Amino acid sequence: MEPALIIEWIIKSVIILLIGVIGTFYGTLFERKVLARIQVRIGPNRAGPAGIFQPVADGIKLIFKEELIPAQADKLMFILAPIITVLPALIIWAVIPWGSQIVIAGREIKLYLADVNIGVLYLTAVASIAVYGIVIAGWSSNNKYALLGGLRSSAQMVSYELALGLSLIGPIMLTGSMSLVDIVEAQSKVWYVIPQFVAFIIFIITGLAEINRSPFDMPEAEQELTAGYHAEYSGMKYALFMMAEYIKMIVISAIAATLFLGGYRLPFIDIPAFLEPLVFFIKILILLYSIVWVRATFPRFRYDRLMAFGWKILLPLSLANVFVTAIILVLKG
Repeated sequence: MEPALIIEWIIKSVIILLIGVIGTFYGTLFERKVLARIQVRIGPNRAGPAGIFQPVADGIKLIFKEELIPAQADKLMFILAPIITVLPALIIWAVIPWGSQIVIAGREIKLYLADVNIGVLYLTAVASIAVYGIVIAGWSSNNKYALLGGLRSSAQMVSYELALGLSLIGPIMLTGSMSLVDIVEAQSKVWYVIPQFVAFIIFIITGLAEINRSPFDMPEAEQELTAGYHAEYSGMKYALFMMAEYIKMIVISAIAATLFLGGYRLPFIDIPAFLEPLVFFIKILILLYSIVWVRATFPRFRYDRLMAFGWKILLPLSLANVFVTAIILVLKG
């Protein structure tokens, strides 16, 4: 293997890690600013100009905050749980393309870590691992509220993963490939959000449920579970759970932009390769704003209605979308 190729992979991996860390810090600031604007209040404005150093202040506070481990907890699992939760959120970026390719010093650099022919399958496989970290966190804490939060999360993720997986089949059928690069290139004229609008809405809803975001944040319902599965966590271990949540927000937005909004492409316009990551970033930012807007607008589901919504509405609707898409493709073919 060429040393230059290894160096290229290392640089890309470091960039992905930096996106995860920086995205977490300033994702919190973005959310607080947007919520403040929607709710007609000021938001963070003390740490640095316009509060831009607030994430840094929060990070320093968490670094020096005392970390406690309950006396009867399973210490090894208690420590591993946050790591198991955050790692899948980072490695899922390996197959997400943020551009096509650019030329630097005569060398073609692809703007993604890997283009695998089962990219969509990789996404679903890696995303499903995160539930283990949450369940282990609830179980290992030796806290009944934390255990209930972990169990709720596992039931919620299993229920909504079915509809989420089915919502991805539409773009795969239209493209004839599970490669994310192929799916983006196939949207050079028409974004899949138009023929697959139902699948897009299902994906966004189930994505919110997968990452336990409001109004699907039952595993963290502070009114009844005192913060749920991470009730016993503090300091940097707690920070890892928050990092996982905000990285997953960015990942869900990136996947939605890739599968349904043309990724780094604009319809009927060939933009320079160096501008493609900017186009992709703007789409992610718009979707992140929508996720925060949902949090500020909708109340939390009651748990029985949350499960019924997943099994009785989203799952049949996603199956119907796959069925109709298949019929249309057969008739057109």
